[in-house]
Amino acid sequence: RRIPKTPSRILDAPDLVDDYYLNLVSWGSNNTLAVALGQSVYLWEAASGNIRHLLMLKNDDDFVTSVSWATSQGNKNYIAVGTNHNEVQLWDAVAEKRLRSLDGHSARVGALSWNQHWLSSGGRDSQIIQHDVRSRNHIVSTYVGHTQEVCGLKWNDEGSTLASGGNENLLCLWDAAMSHRGNSHGYHRSNSNGNGDTITDPSNIGPRLQLTQHKAAVKALAWCPFHRGLLASGGGTADRTIKFWNTNSGAVLNSIDTGSQVCSLLWSKHQREICSSHGFSENQLILWKYPSMTKIQEFKGHTARVLHMDQSPDGGSVVSAAADETLRFWDVFGSPPNERKGNNLSMGNFCGSPMIR
Repeated sequence: RRIPKTPSRILDAPDLVDDYYLNLVSWGSNNTLAVALGQSVYLWEAASGNIRHLLMLKNDDDFVTSVSWATSQGNKNYIAVGTNHNEVQLWDAVAEKRLRSLDGHSARVGALSWNQHWLSSGGRDSQIIQHDVRSRNHIVSTYVGHTQEVCGLKWNDEGSTLASGGNENLLCLWDAAMSHRGNSHGYHRSNSNGNGDTITDPSNIGPRLQLTQHKAAVKALAWCPFHRGLLASGGGTADRTIKFWNTNSGAVLNSIDTGSQVCSLLWSKHQREICSSHGFSENQLILWKYPSMTKIQEFKGHTARVLHMDQSPDGGSVVSAAADETLRFWDVFGSPPNERKGNNLSMGNFCGSPMIR
């Protein structure tokens, strides 16, 4: 297939916060792209090109630190929004109203991942909190294993395993079965009460595996859609590698030095390929063949590190968001095999000036 080297569209994204540890882009199954710009969240409807301003945080020193669309069909218009003020807000994007706020963190919330009605949030307080968004008492359990900011968080498609990455270079794996309410299994963390007694808090859970091979912060995480239990992870500036893991055993299957900071990773939904985005010095996207990890193509144009990527629901288009305050859309993976005859990836005309807000 022919892969265009230039973006199909560029949108301005003023005030996109240049912070490696945040997660500011989410492309939902409703084909709407959410982008956090400073204190606001904007929604770009890919089919029509319409742009809506969903929310603006009230406090001047607050800003959006993460966004994530719910993944289950019944909740596909719900979006979770993490803030610098330690909060997770749940919004209905159609009604444009806030449904509830989820507390529990003591620092900003830079990572979010959904698993049906469960929402996991990762904070600078090093904690990962499991919320049941249907329940008034929403905190189901707390995953304790990181010692610094949690910047990567991804449930696998089956909803059985959560991968998390932290600023202390750890990659942790957690099992959903460990955290159901009233569950006495799992790897519970114990605390001493000072009298030499050990108190086990059943809601505090340690990781099944704690993997230490990365040499910098682990933000980029992607579960392979065609090989169950295969996880890709990417390391920051001092590491520069993409590593592939057997998450059952914790074994490293391969490690590739990419030459620069790895900011995000996306698997193709219909080919054995993976796309990475990078920082200094090339600020590029790279499409790789898996498992040989030969480079298929590089995508250049961003002038600062490419902090975030996500893909359209059909898996054809990739959006990248960079510290140069632009969003770029690339036809990286191509349309699904059954749609190759006609190109169904036209994204609608973008009305007015190409700015996300």
